Amino acid sequence: MFSTTSIPIYGMTCSSCVESVTGALESLAGVNSVTVSLQRSLATITYDSERVSKQQLIDGIQDAGFDATSRNLTAETPRPTRISCMSDIPLTPFVPRLASPRPWQTGLKKDEQQFTITTFSIKGMTCASCVASIERVVDTVNIQGLETFTVSLLAERGVATHLSSQCSAKRIRQIIEDAGFDTVIISSKEPVSGHDNYRAQSVTLKIFGMTCSSCVFSVENAILANEGVKEAMVNLATEEARIVFVGKPRIRQFVESIEAAGFDAIVADTADTNAQLESLARTKEIRMWKGQFIHCLIFAIPVFILGMVLPHFAWGRAFCATRIIFQGLTLGDLLCLVLTIPIQFGIATRFYRAAAKSLRHGMATMDVLVCLGTTAAFVYSIVAILISMMIPRHETPSTFFDTSTTLITFVTLGRYLENKAKGQTSAALSRLMSLTPSMATVINENSREEKKIPTELLQVDDVIILKPGSKIPADGLAISGQSFVDESMITGEAMPVQKSVGSTLIGGTVNGSGQIEYRVTRAGRDTKLAQIVQLVQEAQTSRAPIQRLADHIAGYFVPLVVILGAFTFVAWMFLSHVLKTPPPIFVEGHHGGKLMVCLQLCISVIVVACPCALGLSTPTAVMVGTGVGAQNGILFKGGSVLEAATRVTQIVFDKTGTITEGRMDVIQHVISSSTWSTTNMSALWWSMIASAEHSSEHPIGKAIVSAARKILHLTEEDLFPTSVSGFIATTGNGVECLVTFEGSTHGYQIMVGNQKYLESRKIYVPEHLLTGFAAQQQNLGRTCVFVAINGEYSGILSLSDKIKVDSRATIYNLKRMGYKVAMVTGDQRVTSLRIAQQVDILPSQIWSGITPQGKSEIIAKMQSNGEIVAMVGDGINDSPALATADVGIALASGTDVAMEAADVVLMRPHVIIDVLSSLDLACTIFRRIKMNLVWACGYNLIGIPVAMGVFLPLGFAMACSSVSVVCSSLLLKRWKRPEFSYDDDEINPARSNNTSIIRKLLDRNHGYQLVGADDAV
Repeated sequence: MFSTTSIPIYGMTCSSCVESVTGALESLAGVNSVTVSLQRSLATITYDSERVSKQQLIDGIQDAGFDATSRNLTAETPRPTRISCMSDIPLTPFVPRLASPRPWQTGLKKDEQQFTITTFSIKGMTCASCVASIERVVDTVNIQGLETFTVSLLAERGVATHLSSQCSAKRIRQIIEDAGFDTVIISSKEPVSGHDNYRAQSVTLKIFGMTCSSCVFSVENAILANEGVKEAMVNLATEEARIVFVGKPRIRQFVESIEAAGFDAIVADTADTNAQLESLARTKEIRMWKGQFIHCLIFAIPVFILGMVLPHFAWGRAFCATRIIFQGLTLGDLLCLVLTIPIQFGIATRFYRAAAKSLRHGMATMDVLVCLGTTAAFVYSIVAILISMMIPRHETPSTFFDTSTTLITFVTLGRYLENKAKGQTSAALSRLMSLTPSMATVINENSREEKKIPTELLQVDDVIILKPGSKIPADGLAISGQSFVDESMITGEAMPVQKSVGSTLIGGTVNGSGQIEYRVTRAGRDTKLAQIVQLVQEAQTSRAPIQRLADHIAGYFVPLVVILGAFTFVAWMFLSHVLKTPPPIFVEGHHGGKLMVCLQLCISVIVVACPCALGLSTPTAVMVGTGVGAQNGILFKGGSVLEAATRVTQIVFDKTGTITEGRMDVIQHVISSSTWSTTNMSALWWSMIASAEHSSEHPIGKAIVSAARKILHLTEEDLFPTSVSGFIATTGNGVECLVTFEGSTHGYQIMVGNQKYLESRKIYVPEHLLTGFAAQQQNLGRTCVFVAINGEYSGILSLSDKIKVDSRATIYNLKRMGYKVAMVTGDQRVTSLRIAQQVDILPSQIWSGITPQGKSEIIAKMQSNGEIVAMVGDGINDSPALATADVGIALASGTDVAMEAADVVLMRPHVIIDVLSSLDLACTIFRRIKMNLVWACGYNLIGIPVAMGVFLPLGFAMACSSVSVVCSSLLLKRWKRPEFSYDDDEINPARSNNTSIIRKLLDRNHGYQLVGADDAV
């Protein structure tokens, strides 16, 4: 027997809390459907009372870390067996991409999914071979409990998803260090113990001033004294405290408690952010390689002069040929040897150390090539001197010291330039991470006392005062004052946005000349800026499919080069002795003889080869491109989406909130029942339907609530005099609930939805309304919503939505670029056709009255016909289709669920022209990746054969390829939005009659010319 009940919940602060409660309840056996309202702090559950009790439902909510009570539970209302479409929506984690599926999504037991996500800082990686060697070592060890492990070369990060009970973060770190790379654990998000193992929140603080176990005890007691703290684990060695708690974050109270105990504390994320900013900027690496290069020059320049310049002058030759100590040992060779040793066995020690570690694990990296080339030159020179000293004639030996010193000098120069360029690739991410101010001014609403505190200690409901020109420290709602805010760094919007009471403020943006007070709604890691930073970080650490191929090739590159070098030496030694007329280089005496020339050619092959360029071609382009996208309000969730976006052939749009503005207004209404048509009863009618829609996030629901407030003369803070129970939302169709007025025990069963929704309950709309009022409204492009009370039809509402100013131009130009364009909506056919006509979408490409699952099926059918589909949407009902599509594009104004399911998020929700911009940027990035790969491959394919024949050693060649690839990727910084997305007049047909929408934008396959929106007939 299925029953429905409502349970009050306390402690929910955001959509993540709603998701946690929903997941906890859905994991219970016997629960059919769950609807959780954040605004009303209420969970409505349909469940099998024979399999699960109300108390078990309450226990499940409390296990999720929230307070729930059995009081005010509504009486059990038998319901027909029905599952809400909400339960069918796949909730793809937003970030990080490596996060494991939640237990309620996989059906596994809680203790089977206690995954930990650990981030490592890995130093010493120089090329894709290093990445391949680390990943191969980790794979070879076959660590039990390690789910996934990825390495980012440019970010110098490794991310492991593992079961902490089977595989500790320290063990993974040790394995990476054994591979020859310095590794530090940056963060490890571990599950907490007991019933709250994946529900409660945790925070890590850095503690300063602890000296003994007594200090640890004091800190733990200070933390545990705070309300809601479940665990406090303090580590004296790492000077960290990990706190597990339930309810709202109270980080400021934790810090104040620790400070009251006599210690200093900061949020660990702050230290990590500073370290990562330094890592991204490559500050240490640039400083170190610059110093190494200068030291090399001090020794290499004299060696070069002694070996290459002085022999061209008579006095120079005499000076260098001076015999000293032993016959066969010249002054020039001795000086070169003395000057080379500090470079070969001092500065080059790091190359030897890294090469030895990689070879110990059966891997060959770029360092191996450097060591082979320089060691061969140095050893050959020593042997040549010894032979000259031992043979009777004591001929002046041909030495190679200048090759060794020059090669190491150029490699250090290359590493310096490469790190400097790499630091520029992450400049966009560094700027994003630096947007949040370090301090915030909190004001006490009662005493009006101002206090400056670190931004990381801000909490929800804090009131902050913004002075003119100051940065906004956290997300919130303005409660007094007005100003203009520069949001360009977050949304890419060039013009400042006006803010007044009730306006949303985004952390990291800059206040203008006015003063505003606002209340914090999201702080710390929950802010929009923090989510954007995390999203960009995940995108830059993920690898595109084309990069995996490049990394695989680079892994075998070094052994192949060594084989080719050895082959070159043997082949030329054979040919130089067999051929009657060998090349002149083997005959001319000043080249040092056949052995010397063959060795030169062998070293040339090793020197000219560069696996770094292959490994850097994709990640540098992805890092720069995604950073540029973030600066322009276009967020890509990984490298794979860039590749998929270039192959898109079909683009499918949602209607409400995507093509249209999504801000609907009730234009007309007809209350049909005579019972409700009087003035007093009409007010009750509006109160009931508004109460039913109050928990809805759909634009229609919001419009009905707004209209009811106007008619009933209620403000936004006023509550409707009703209580709601048994709320069920059938996504794409309507809502149903029991509404009870205050002071009354009699409830009204309310249904608000489309015609099909009412008819499914055997409630039929009068025919004259369908053919008259409803048909007339739908012909005007309006949406009709029907109301039923206690099983009887009661009224109809007509709602209208405006088309976005750039929708027509966007769709027209997408079609001109060769994309197929379609629209899928849950709205009525007549309304959909009217909207489609205005934006120039063919009737054959319109699907109306479609459920969320139906949208997903339509996308899948297009894919089965060979189309590569991009879906553009913004709502919960779009999330299945966004997840199914090859490329899901969500607007930032939409729901969290939609943005979690999408691959691309557009931060300018009021225009959809950025759909074009995102596709253009993705294509630009991918073209750059292919260009880099062609250059890297071509460089090696041409350079190595040349080196095998006529190319003499040139150390700079080894650095040339990788530096050029990084510089090529940096050219992506020059990308700008195509002209059409700048000028609002150009994308608004109503404002401009003669301006061009898109200029100089090239088709994916052919050049084309585009016309203005007025010409788009």
